[in-house]
Amino acid sequence: MSIDPYGLERRHQKLAPLPVFLRRVAVSLLIAAALASVALCIGIAGYHWIADLPWIDALLNASMILGGMGPVDPLLSKNAKLFAAAYALFSGLIFIGVMGIVSAPLAHRMLHHFHIDENDLKNRRDKK
Repeated sequence: MSIDPYGLERRHQKLAPLPVFLRRVAVSLLIAAALASVALCIGIAGYHWIADLPWIDALLNASMILGGMGPVDPLLSKNAKLFAAAYALFSGLIFIGVMGIVSAPLAHRMLHHFHIDENDLKNRRDKK
């Protein structure tokens, strides 16, 4: 029997209990929040040091770009515009990654449920 390094159940194994699933969701949310926080810090630093914005304006612009809303303050230098373009593309990839991390436990649970043998489901109902 092979061991899954991620701790997920295999096709022939029973569906994980609800507390295990909820722990997986919590871990995924923590990882996604950490990734988004790092991306936000990169944006804040770039807007502050490259675009010469005050910290609070850098936070606002980075948050708006990361959230998909767009920039707030006009950027005057070429370097600031190049940073904003790169950060916008980076933010799009971060958004896709965060959504994948957050949805992974639910997608795994749904797919695993579809692969459970009908006899397994019948045995579960009979035990209740």
